Amino acid sequence: MLGVTDSEARPRVRMTGKERREQLLDVGRALFAEKGFEVTSIEEVAARAGVSKPVVYEHFGGKEGLYAVVVDRAMRSLLDAVISALTGNNPRALVEQATLALLTYIEEETDGFRILVRDSPVATSTGTFSSLLNDIASQVEYVLRQEFSARHFNADLAGMYSQMLVGMVALTGQWWLEVRQPSREEVAAHLVNLGWNGLRGLVAEPTLELGS
Repeated sequence: MLGVTDSEARPRVRMTGKERREQLLDVGRALFAEKGFEVTSIEEVAARAGVSKPVVYEHFGGKEGLYAVVVDRAMRSLLDAVISALTGNNPRALVEQATLALLTYIEEETDGFRILVRDSPVATSTGTFSSLLNDIASQVEYVLRQEFSARHFNADLAGMYSQMLVGMVALTGQWWLEVRQPSREEVAAHLVNLGWNGLRGLVAEPTLELGS
């Protein structure tokens, strides 16, 4: 037909409901990472996805519903990545694997990590990200408790030390999210250097030297 372009002649391919939902989640994740929950609007999500607002409401009931699914997916993805890395019996290898897993998530799932940190920065004690870090710390505590027991340390302190280690890695990861230098492997190596060599030199009953 004269005067009709190829793009006009081709029929538009309709997405299935599942495909549309995934598209909206991708769009929502990108916008929430870029602008945050408060600034992002349903209008922007719909416009970027090329749909009408009712389509977004149909799938998620509103911005809050979309955001909840995005955050839940990001949390589960990061938690699964770290827990799956905690395999084997070598304590140092476990520290290395977990550290590298977090940095890998930051590098490959940047939008997800930005959303988690914006919702609940590492330095706060409440929120979804803090809850996630507590879940990770619980897994690390199990490893440390075994190591403390083997070295005749007070195993009840393993929970506190797991919070220290996870907090150190998470806060460094938040910093590295913006600078991206040096490489994730080098950052992981330095984190493990500080964490592991510090753990290796632990004394059973440390005291402060202030005033001594």
